[in-house]
Amino acid sequence: MKKLASVLALSCAFASVDALAWGHEGHRVVGSIAEKLIKGSNAEKQVQALLLPGETLESITNWADGAKGGVGYPAPTPEQAAYTAVNPKHEEYHYVNIPFQKAHYHDHEVGTSEHDIVKTLRQAIAVLQGKTDPDVNPHNFTRRQALLIVAHMVGDIHQPLHVGAAFLSKDGKFVVPNSRAEVDAVNIYESRGGNSLLLNNDKLSMLSKALIPGEDAPLPEGAKKWTTRPFHSYWDSTVVNYAMRRISTTTPHEFAQKVLGDPDKFRNCEICPVLPVNTTTDPTYWPYEWANDSLAVSKRAYDDVTPGQITPQVNKKGETYYTFSLEMGEKYPVPSSAIAKTQLIKGGYNLAAVLKAIWP
Repeated sequence: MKKLASVLALSCAFASVDALAWGHEGHRVVGSIAEKLIKGSNAEKQVQALLLPGETLESITNWADGAKGGVGYPAPTPEQAAYTAVNPKHEEYHYVNIPFQKAHYHDHEVGTSEHDIVKTLRQAIAVLQGKTDPDVNPHNFTRRQALLIVAHMVGDIHQPLHVGAAFLSKDGKFVVPNSRAEVDAVNIYESRGGNSLLLNNDKLSMLSKALIPGEDAPLPEGAKKWTTRPFHSYWDSTVVNYAMRRISTTTPHEFAQKVLGDPDKFRNCEICPVLPVNTTTDPTYWPYEWANDSLAVSKRAYDDVTPGQITPQVNKKGETYYTFSLEMGEKYPVPSSAIAKTQLIKGGYNLAAVLKAIWP
């Protein structure tokens, strides 16, 4: 298949900005779907009791990303600053880096940690269930913080690159490390969740014009036009934009209304057979199942992409890291945006399901 070639250039700052699963709009899609699915339930009442005036389930889905600050977000609020002060590893709560070739998430294997997204979600769900013993709640989350975390990270865990990670050999081949020690940046390199895999941004825009209806969103005023786009950023925001455009929606509310507005049509649509069924009645184990599902989806996300040349980069701290060019199949925006649509709906359904399980 003809490929979309990539060029090599990336700033450390750009990479850090784009480590936000589903971006702002995608998280609100998940929250909007869930908000509609819990309407009139006890879960809705319990959620409302933990919200501040003016907040909604949809609006709080970006709270955990806002706590990081950075471009696109206002300065963290006092509440967010207090949270990050006692959670110095909070940025690592949003993902797990399991080699995408693996079949399942297993504790203590390569890419997992005691504060990865699976462990963090389990803890937050337990707190909302009223389990606050130190062994269950080592980060001492409050009930409100637990809700803010669940509302955001149920979305995160359905973004395939926040679970399935690429590791590469120095000759640009995808490999599977068997231990953490093997990821030595000499023989095996981590892709930082796909942030070190670089697409040619102009060619991506040209390609999408032939495949995706509508126009690319204009750059915000004063924003810098980048020549490359990290593969992670593509999956955070670009595919969300494509998924919304393909069903003629422009806002999270419209997207949720579209997929939920006609129950009979939705029940018969192509996505319904793949909506996940949680196999245990204990919702603290559901994050394992969600991770396994996203890991399976990540294999499709890495299908029809080919890494290329390795290039050393130096960040603002003088530290060396490595990037790889990435070639994308010429039809890739179509299946990837279809996957994104499915994953966003799964996220909304699972957020509603876990809230209803916590508060039946």
